[in-house]
Amino acid sequence: MQALILAAGVGRRLGRLTRDRTKCMVEVHGRTLLERSLDALVANGVERVTIVVGHRGQGVRDAVGHEYRGVPVTYVENADHATTNNIHSLYLAAEELAKDDTLLLESDLIFEPQIIERLLAHPSPDVAAVAAYEPWMDGTMVTLGRDGVVEAFVPKHLVDGSAMGQYFKTVNIYKLSREFIKNRYLPFLEAYVRSVGPNDYYEQVLRVIAGLDHHGLVGMPLEGEAWYEIDDVQDHQIAETLFAPAEDRYHHYLRRHGGFWRFPGLLDFCYLVNPYFPTPALREELARSFPRLLGEYPSSATVQNHLAAKMFGGEPECFLVGNGAAELIAALGEVVGARTVGVTVPTFEEYVKRFPHAQVVTVRGPGDGADVGTGSSLEHYTHLLDWVDLLVLVNPDNPTGRCLRTEEVLSLLDRADATGKRVLLDESFVDFADPDHCTSLLTQEVLDAHPSAVVIKSISKSYGVPGARLGVLATRDADLVARVARRLPVWNINSVGEYFLQVIGHHQADYVDACGRIRAERDHLVERLSALDGLRVVPSQANFVLCEVTTGASGADVAARLLNEHCVLVKDCTGKPGFEGLGPHLRVAVRDRADNEVLVHALESVLAPTVVLAPPAVRAAAG
Repeated sequence: MQALILAAGVGRRLGRLTRDRTKCMVEVHGRTLLERSLDALVANGVERVTIVVGHRGQGVRDAVGHEYRGVPVTYVENADHATTNNIHSLYLAAEELAKDDTLLLESDLIFEPQIIERLLAHPSPDVAAVAAYEPWMDGTMVTLGRDGVVEAFVPKHLVDGSAMGQYFKTVNIYKLSREFIKNRYLPFLEAYVRSVGPNDYYEQVLRVIAGLDHHGLVGMPLEGEAWYEIDDVQDHQIAETLFAPAEDRYHHYLRRHGGFWRFPGLLDFCYLVNPYFPTPALREELARSFPRLLGEYPSSATVQNHLAAKMFGGEPECFLVGNGAAELIAALGEVVGARTVGVTVPTFEEYVKRFPHAQVVTVRGPGDGADVGTGSSLEHYTHLLDWVDLLVLVNPDNPTGRCLRTEEVLSLLDRADATGKRVLLDESFVDFADPDHCTSLLTQEVLDAHPSAVVIKSISKSYGVPGARLGVLATRDADLVARVARRLPVWNINSVGEYFLQVIGHHQADYVDACGRIRAERDHLVERLSALDGLRVVPSQANFVLCEVTTGASGADVAARLLNEHCVLVKDCTGKPGFEGLGPHLRVAVRDRADNEVLVHALESVLAPTVVLAPPAVRAAAG
């Protein structure tokens, strides 16, 4: 078995990364794409390699030489690489291609070597590695028929958007038999280049063959193996995350702060959303409206504020809508006017960072800083309120799940009114609390009774629409509303978010039902996690659960193993304010039953004690 690598391209879209090199010499974590491909080929027994070079080809020759780890390497030069495409590169390499069974691959790929191993082990002689279609994928697709035979190669412009489930993306790695190459591919390649020209892709020839004969090339769908095609700088950034060293991979994912739809195999237990809302009916309604919403400007902030008031049954002059709660927290922190701000930690870190003109007093919460209070919590917040001008109360708190009762929160608002203080009440997770424990105070009645109070709520988290970026701030303090509003742009909410606010009232009953389902699933997850050795589970009133790791392993190690071994992403709380001196803690989101079971089994595997067997002589002595 030989290999042929197409590496003549320029890679202009990679900008500075290809300023002085060709695409295959771009590095991902210190190793070039070409090195990674060659290592995978050599490890799987390839006997010789041909590389078609062009743009800055001498750099490739200098880096690789005429053998790589004992495997001979030959070169074919595409002097016309600037005016031709890879079909010409393959045409120039036809003589080399015909010498043996061949692994054909493009040089701008990064992939796990198991793909090569599976191709070589596949019983069919002619196989294309393919991946189930994802919306972010670009390039040629294929459809597969009976026994995985490739029925058609479908160029991008012919892909039917209404039938995406039938498509597979070509990974651009092929195993081709010498018989297929000599008797089928090369004759068609010769005819195609002569009739159409050299400025096309070699897969067009495969498309012609597939259209004439459905008994040749077979598709081999990937089974979770990582791969990526690097065409531009964003592709390179994603590849840096996908192929980060095991010890760094967790931090690469976490630094992205979302966008995990680019990694379809990942189960995200880190970021907090509602898996049961929006309902399919609401999703379909949003999808039907999306083309028009995408093409039109959203309304001004004034209209958005009226929609929020309608949603919560309040008066528009008391409401502001933000591009997520984070935008409102930052704007409020700039203008609230408090000299001292009291924050109980651990909590949502934005509240520690977003009061630049005040002294932020951070105090560890009641108990050991992680347990839900059983009687001392109200006393804790009352004392903190007495010390500061503004008390921040996240209820339920994040990441602890601690939650004051409704009557306890009202007593804090009463005390603030009586002492000339202010309470900032964050209710982003209150809809997940047990109703007999705590309910929302985001009502006009409460705002009127407590004019200095400020309520903030993340609609994105509780309503399951983080991509729409919606948050709301409400207060009876007209002057504060005006000061915060001046910090917000006139268009801070997109049309999709505005439409969601417009129609949510028709789906409120479904939302209440979804929150009930979350509560039931949370209780089930707590029960399952509590049964695991090596984990102490903290009671929660939110859509997440805080767990202390008691095996002696660090939170970072457990989080990294969950990601590397099980593609499960959780939140490691190590180093967060309020966890100093405590054991390692992980926060895990509550997802649906199937996903939660994956988490439980992954944790069970990672937390299981490692049995280290003594050397034979020592074991014999011990016996």
